[in-house]
Amino acid sequence: MLNPASSPLRRFIDARLSPEGAMGLHLTIGVAVLLVAAWIFGAIAEDVVTGATITLVDVRLAHWFHDRATPGFTRAMLFVTHWNGIAGSSVMGALLALWFWRRRAYYWLIVCLVAVPGGMLLNAALKHAFRRARPSFDDPLLSLVTYSFPSGHTAAATVFYGLLASYLVRRAHAWPARVLAVAGAVAMVMLVALSRMVLGVHYLSDVLAAAAEGAAWLAICITAVSTLHRRRLARGHGSWSEQAHAAEDLR
Repeated sequence: MLNPASSPLRRFIDARLSPEGAMGLHLTIGVAVLLVAAWIFGAIAEDVVTGATITLVDVRLAHWFHDRATPGFTRAMLFVTHWNGIAGSSVMGALLALWFWRRRAYYWLIVCLVAVPGGMLLNAALKHAFRRARPSFDDPLLSLVTYSFPSGHTAAATVFYGLLASYLVRRAHAWPARVLAVAGAVAMVMLVALSRMVLGVHYLSDVLAAAAEGAAWLAICITAVSTLHRRRLARGHGSWSEQAHAAEDLR
């Protein structure tokens, strides 16, 4: 009788859950995040295209925010939204890339150079694919002529702050610091999403889909580069990072 522990299926599962190896736990988690995020995006996109209940919630929530807008809160939301716009996200991405380069964390540098601009291009392509009109008001707080679905600001924030949180989680050794990094990233994404809804340029479904889009894209980028790193080390090649701690960042 065959030992169940030695079956091909058991060996496959053990390999996928192992923290070591080029195709281990990091790949399993990355694929899981990608699939869940992609499913969420697809579900929201389908509801938007078919005019499901969420589109009614979108309109009601948009008018609720618009009717309760105040000058002070609007100025604060304008600051947040401009800070995390194309120019702001590009500057922050460049500064983060410079930080990785100075730290000789070259694999994280690759992720940054691919994820940030690549996420912006992906979002632009999705906007033109869906061509959803933005919320409309008689007296808009902010007027834009581009498409609405999914939110570019929210997607960019998800990629940037998610990348920063991922790096900090890998560098931190204490769980409280890791939780704080993740919570900070989530809070920033939520704040950016809120600013877009308060200013009346995006619906709720726009920002939810954008967060799922950003998470899926970031999962692809981090998982791919991490797998490349592990395969390189497994073949006996030296790390591109000269500092020991940087060489271990994606392991």
